[in-house]
Amino acid sequence: MDLEVRHLRALCAIADTGSLHRAARQLGVAQPSLSTQLKRIEQELGGPLFRRERTGCRPTPLGLVVLGRARPVVAEMRALVAEARAAATDADGPQLRVGSTASRALAGWLRRLRARQREPVLQMDVSPNALLRMLAGGRLDVAFVHEVEGSPLRVPDGLTLRVLIEREPQFVSLPADHPAAGRQEVRLSDLAEDRWMIDPTVDGEWDAVHRMLRAAGLSPRVLHGDYHTAASLVATGEVVTVCQPTCQPRPEMAVRRIEGDPLGVRLLLAARTEGELDLVFPELWEAYAEVAREAPGYREWLDRVGV
Repeated sequence: MDLEVRHLRALCAIADTGSLHRAARQLGVAQPSLSTQLKRIEQELGGPLFRRERTGCRPTPLGLVVLGRARPVVAEMRALVAEARAAATDADGPQLRVGSTASRALAGWLRRLRARQREPVLQMDVSPNALLRMLAGGRLDVAFVHEVEGSPLRVPDGLTLRVLIEREPQFVSLPADHPAAGRQEVRLSDLAEDRWMIDPTVDGEWDAVHRMLRAAGLSPRVLHGDYHTAASLVATGEVVTVCQPTCQPRPEMAVRRIEGDPLGVRLLLAARTEGELDLVFPELWEAYAEVAREAPGYREWLDRVGV
């Protein structure tokens, strides 16, 4: 059995819904058919990907590794289909091809671009270096990326960069009932006994988080997985994880500053010319400022440092 995108899409659906029944309904297939497909995938990969529990399906450690690789592939395929359909129906010529790593500012940026009659086609990727290569190769017009502290991006020749935020501190996401969640600023030592989840596919993230933990004298247990899965596991008390300061807390999840701001990223907009940057940078800045001010912990941090 050769794994196909449809198999990866099925795994993501099971993880996202937490249930074979709900995943089957989302995918438009019968539950017995999805169960059989899952068994074949697990046989192909050599182990169980989900634990079947009374409350539903939860990824095993192997499942988390597979999902971490599957999600970017599924997202890439969705973007490819969306771009192809947009190109097929666009009667007004080429659209603005936007690349981006994950950001809460993205929705507001796209909305503002549309308001200026610049209909964007979006390409998401967890790898900023991959987006920069796509930009240099003419497959994107602009790319909004982040550079993890201590891991410089490999910027191809011919690209122009503009800094949106010189240093955005990274916060931590933890269960709402965690003892450290009662404080607005968390010490890393308060999280020494927790499992951490890191996405190893994000350029520089693995090394940066490990440097931060080692500098604090910590050697916690680490799981690999994408941050969509991490958010679900944080909510159930399984892990803590680094997150963007604009991340919105939920009833079951708290977002807190890390004492001393030991981890940061630089936010950059890239294009091939300054003129292309001028056309889209103001809207990106407005969108980022909007979500930054909507995040209570980050708003307090910005006020404190005078931004």
